[in-house]
Amino acid sequence: MTTVGLILNLGVFALALAWLARRQRGGAPLSGTVLVALLLGVVAGAALQGIYGHDHPAVRGTIEWIGLVGGGYVRLLQMIVMPLVLVSILSAVTRLDDARALGRISAGVLGVLMLTTAVSAVIGIGVARAFGLTAQGLVRGARELERGAAIEASAGEVAGLDVPQLLLSFIPTNPFADLTGARPTSIIAVVVFASLLGIAALGLRRDSPEAGERVIAAIDALQKLVMRLVRMVVRLTPYGVLALMTRVVATSNPQDILGLIRFVLASYVGLALILVAHALLLALAGIDPLRHYRKVWPVLSFAFSSRSSAATIPLNVDAQVSRLGVSPAIANFAASFGATIGQNGCAGLYPAMLAVMIAPSVGIDPTSLPFLATLVLVVTLGSFGIAGVGGGATFAAILVLSTLDLPVALAGLLISIEPLIDMGRTAVNVGGAMTAGAVTSRVLGETDLAVFASDADSGSVPAGIVPAV
Repeated sequence: MTTVGLILNLGVFALALAWLARRQRGGAPLSGTVLVALLLGVVAGAALQGIYGHDHPAVRGTIEWIGLVGGGYVRLLQMIVMPLVLVSILSAVTRLDDARALGRISAGVLGVLMLTTAVSAVIGIGVARAFGLTAQGLVRGARELERGAAIEASAGEVAGLDVPQLLLSFIPTNPFADLTGARPTSIIAVVVFASLLGIAALGLRRDSPEAGERVIAAIDALQKLVMRLVRMVVRLTPYGVLALMTRVVATSNPQDILGLIRFVLASYVGLALILVAHALLLALAGIDPLRHYRKVWPVLSFAFSSRSSAATIPLNVDAQVSRLGVSPAIANFAASFGATIGQNGCAGLYPAMLAVMIAPSVGIDPTSLPFLATLVLVVTLGSFGIAGVGGGATFAAILVLSTLDLPVALAGLLISIEPLIDMGRTAVNVGGAMTAGAVTSRVLGETDLAVFASDADSGSVPAGIVPAV
């Protein structure tokens, strides 16, 4: 019966893939096809749960085969992240008239990321108090205890970090190793290396125009080759979203979710409020928030289903440039920095909520002004520091809790619903990066207003992320 069910399940999934392919060949916009794939994935996952129940052998077998599509797509995106960051930053820098513009771009992007993270921490504190969340009522099962012990073991690593070491880790000693993602700060290190290489190319063009033009022409050719690869992978987005959403819904345990439903609701209320804060910031910068979100939602939906900010970088850059009209240099910096620094959901909201929940367990008043002010400051600076250790929300929580001298093991109590919440957190992380790019580009006067005003769908897959000059 299990084998028959597995064959039937995979047959239905194959038909869904074929239907999506036919829809795409028929000229349907990519954004609409991604939405349809997302909904199909939810329906398919719910159907697997309803027919077989949670953790049935037929479900596990189906998800294992479906994982070839979802996991394969995520791996393809991860494959192109480092080449994309390298050539995009390099190409963008060589197009600048003045290398000093890099300082303004970096300051603008990082400033917005840190500001939105501080706001996210305040929102986390507010929703935790509004929903009356505490760590005292959580059930400590075997998995939670095991996760808590692992988190405690990692706390020592985080406690030893300091800002000078973190900043030093951004400077690559072996850029080829960083291109493999060997270190948690590899993405930022590649950005630094590509920026310096681009500045060197500008200097070469000034000192030796003929040699400089040849180098820049070679960079442009390499950039077009990588963009071609990016477009090939981006066209696979609906199939990856279908597989990923089917897996998420089919493997979620309803009992675990119901047992911690108040924390889930509080988390998503907080994430929604962060998106509202992003919208207010966009409006202050003179950007229509509704149009902005309408143009970027396919990227947010992929981030939601994949739970990977880094894997979303190619889609992030593409949407900023081809749909929002953001300057290519700013888009690449915002997407790259936003994947590791100032993550509003993972490093802003989540640690703040945990700290407020856990503080009463050690006799700390979570409503006291000194505690709240310290918490917001630690969360904001800690969002910069998680790039030094990697691991997203878990390491951000370790850093904040250990700095405030709170028991870090209690963070393991939420492992049952971690995947469900992490989807929303990742979408908000990516949304924060795109907001940083859009606001910085508009403030610096680099936005192509005609592109932003256009209703054209980037689902046609543009000719390149960095436009030709």
